[in-house]
Amino acid sequence: MDPAAARIKHIEERDSHYRRSEASPPSRFDPSTMSASASRTELPPPRVLVIGDVMTDVIVQPEGPIVPGSDRRARIGLYPGGSACNQAAWLAHLGIPVALAGKVGRRDAEEQARALAEAGVTPRLGIDETRGTGMLIALISEGGQRSFLTDRGANDTLSNDDLPVSLLSGLELVHVSGYALFTPGPRAAVMSLMAVARARGITVTVDPASVGFLDEVGRDNFLGWTRDASILFPNEDEAAFLAGSDDPAAQIRFLTNRYGLVAVKRGAAGAEVATAQIRLKAQPPTVAAVDTTGAGDAFLAGFLAARLAGAGLEQCLAEGVRNGAEATTVIGGRPPARAG
Repeated sequence: MDPAAARIKHIEERDSHYRRSEASPPSRFDPSTMSASASRTELPPPRVLVIGDVMTDVIVQPEGPIVPGSDRRARIGLYPGGSACNQAAWLAHLGIPVALAGKVGRRDAEEQARALAEAGVTPRLGIDETRGTGMLIALISEGGQRSFLTDRGANDTLSNDDLPVSLLSGLELVHVSGYALFTPGPRAAVMSLMAVARARGITVTVDPASVGFLDEVGRDNFLGWTRDASILFPNEDEAAFLAGSDDPAAQIRFLTNRYGLVAVKRGAAGAEVATAQIRLKAQPPTVAAVDTTGAGDAFLAGFLAARLAGAGLEQCLAEGVRNGAEATTVIGGRPPARAG
């Protein structure tokens, strides 16, 4: 039996065991248990499943350069975050029924689920009884550029038990945040579900997420782990690392030999999308940027929402850059709350 078939057989047998067993599978958050104040109208069955990180973001905006060993006034805020959650929230903002699979700590499980539900995302959260929800500190420079400090927390304990095959029911697309692939336990679980999804004809897409973590795990490893993906969404640094070249044309040639479709996010220069036969570029609209956190996530959501609506590549790219630009006009990585 080949490795992919073995992974599929294992995960399906595991889920069948839980259905037969009187014992419950490991702890997961049930949205139906949310308090009345946390609930909202029932969300539609998801067309998309996003798998990845759930974080609390601490956004720090210093009034000027940080003074080593001394003080600097700053605006500091707490926001629900995580690249995968941001991507799911933007998809929901654009009208795509979507669920988020990830893992959180017990203490704020309901709070995290509430934030997702209020953004229009169906929460499918495993619960870690000992580790807290992941946390990220984002330092925002005067021009809106950000630097991160990350504590992965419960994200690093995501397991097969948190990703049952039943999550794939009715889906058209599974999107994986690369952060879920950088730790062995979560990686094995995510790759198993990716293999099942691909075998069932469900489109699989991946965002590499972090050039720093890509460097830690190695280019060839990441390319192998994402072999079940048909679309890759790197930023320009990730594309350069994976292709081993700073030349955009060389990056496109390398990546389109491995993925059917590649959409490269190039920051203020916009983005480009390519197959082995086509290469398209788009510039973003001019906006008053205040925070670039989540711009790439919003681009991805805009692109995928248009693709799910049947748009061509040029329109998908245009919607991606428009949505990414919109994201830079608000603080935090998620779309602005709707009125009412």
